[in-house]
Amino acid sequence: MRACCASAPLCLVTVIIARVLFIRIGIVSDSHAKADRLGRALALLIERGAEAIVHCGDLGSADCLRELGRAGVQAYAVGGNMDDGQPHLPQVAAGAGVEFSPVTIEVPLPGGKYLVATHGHHHWVLDDLICGGEFPYICHGHTHTPRDDRRGSSRIINPCALTRANPPSAAILDVATDTLTFLQLT
Repeated sequence: MRACCASAPLCLVTVIIARVLFIRIGIVSDSHAKADRLGRALALLIERGAEAIVHCGDLGSADCLRELGRAGVQAYAVGGNMDDGQPHLPQVAAGAGVEFSPVTIEVPLPGGKYLVATHGHHHWVLDDLICGGEFPYICHGHTHTPRDDRRGSSRIINPCALTRANPPSAAILDVATDTLTFLQLT
């Protein structure tokens, strides 16, 4: 583990996982306790070749963590504002085989790089990650609005949301080709 976002007013810790390097990453956010909708999104992402899943926060329930754990690929998740006050989530995540961190999490990529995810409700954390220029991919949720833009050497991605979005969507990132595809959910 290492400290991240040291300039933020909160003491933050980033979880670094150094197992497998992923090329195709499914990205979801804001499931708001809708485990069935999350399950459908995960099935679509895996059908499209996702080798790992990143949930950018507002899981909303332990059931969503369990759904991530059943996906059949490595899953990573961060907490969001709807997850504050749910102290059991780290234990549920561990039991489900999901790597979880309350604020930021890093996913290993080829070349010694990392994708970093945060929810975005702590705007200073997101701003610090973007301004730091350390990560080629910075993923977040919270706004329920798709985002794909670049700041310096970083690509900032918001997959939109699985709930309270029209249409709900997820995204798949291919880091080998630097291609991002938004997938609308039905």
